[in-house]
Amino acid sequence: MQSNIKEQIVFSSPKNEEERAFVAGACVRKLGLKFPAVLDEFGNSTERAYTGWPDRIYLIDSQGRIAYKSKPGPFGFKPDLLAAALVQTLGAQADK
Repeated sequence: MQSNIKEQIVFSSPKNEEERAFVAGACVRKLGLKFPAVLDEFGNSTERAYTGWPDRIYLIDSQGRIAYKSKPGPFGFKPDLLAAALVQTLGAQADK
């Protein structure tokens, strides 16, 4: 939380979808994220379905299936395993 205060990224918990979208957008801009960010609905159904907390890395294939799911991060993040899954997924898609 100290780093959030230092970076001036401090918000109260959003009370509805609109507030949540505002906070998410502000964080994306303030943190300078260069990759697409998506927002779960207010009930967190995606988080529950994918066990996104604690942090995880997912690779979703072109059919919308999970091609890779990391162990909880940050210590469960294994770049070599993700790279292998990317190669396998892209190779399988090229064969189609």
